Amino acid sequence: MTEKTTGKVKAHTVYKLADGTRVPGVTTILGVLAKPALIPWANKMGLQGIDTTKYVDEKAAIGTLAHEMIMSHLVRGAVSVDLSDYTPNQIELAENSMIKYLDWEKEHTIEPLLVEAPLVSEIYRYGGQVDLLCELDDVVTLVDFKTGGGIYKEAGYQVSAYAAMIVECHPEFKLGSTRILRIGRDESEGFDDHIYPDLSVYFSVFTHCLAIYELQKKVK
Repeated sequence: MTEKTTGKVKAHTVYKLADGTRVPGVTTILGVLAKPALIPWANKMGLQGIDTTKYVDEKAAIGTLAHEMIMSHLVRGAVSVDLSDYTPNQIELAENSMIKYLDWEKEHTIEPLLVEAPLVSEIYRYGGQVDLLCELDDVVTLVDFKTGGGIYKEAGYQVSAYAAMIVECHPEFKLGSTRILRIGRDESEGFDDHIYPDLSVYFSVFTHCLAIYELQKKVK
């Protein structure tokens, strides 16, 4: 069970079990992980006189718009997105990502099964939103879209949690493959199509994060 709560930036999904109990989302759960690489990065940006908050917000806006363009294309077959809240530079970079996605799509046969679908695991008690489940070259495939310069370990934990929900909530689809499609916002960030042959270790890390998240709530 899911519901949307609106905010200034975008709608926030609330995940609930069948009995109405609210459960955390995947990204919230993974928030228990430390990100030590951010400290030297933030220091370097500060020395260059760059406001990291504004920098991150700018990149996030571009990524959000690129994601909306791809989702709109998958649902309606054409890009039809409200651009009024975005700057010309954000629109241009998001369109770069969209073009890269379309170039990738031309090399495959894709039949969407679920697009931007919120799911809830009754077994593990968490929720999350799947970007795309499709028949990709005749294999049922989970695809998660990322913008930016790289794929980090946290992304593997994230997609392992999505894959587990698909297996639980939609066993009829018989999930056969999971991949992350990383689409850079400009040429310097490149492109990466990463397939995960085995998600078992990643999901083990995720379930440990879930346990820590629940224990932290009890401590508070």
